[in-house]
Amino acid sequence: MTIGKNDTLKEYTRSQLALRNGSDRDEIWCAYQGIIYDVSPSRLWRNGKHYEHWAGQDLTDELPDAPHGEWVFGRFKPVGKLIS
Repeated sequence: MTIGKNDTLKEYTRSQLALRNGSDRDEIWCAYQGIIYDVSPSRLWRNGKHYEHWAGQDLTDELPDAPHGEWVFGRFKPVGKLIS
C-alpha cells in the first residue's frame, strides 16, 4: 500500500463492502490488505464470482491459494479503505 495516495480513500466497513458483491448493486468490489478495489471491469468477476471466490469480501487470506500474486490488484482502481 502506498502511504499518502490511499489516505484520501473513503472508509468502508465489512458490511458496506458486502453490499458491493455484484448481485444487489452494479458495483463489484473486493478488499486486499485493507484496500478495497473495484473489480467490476474484469470479465473474470462477472456476477460477483471469480472461480470459488465471491466479491464483497476481504480476499487477503485467500490470495496464497490463487495462481497469481498480489500484483493483480494493480490492475484495478482502489475505491476505499476497509475498516474494522
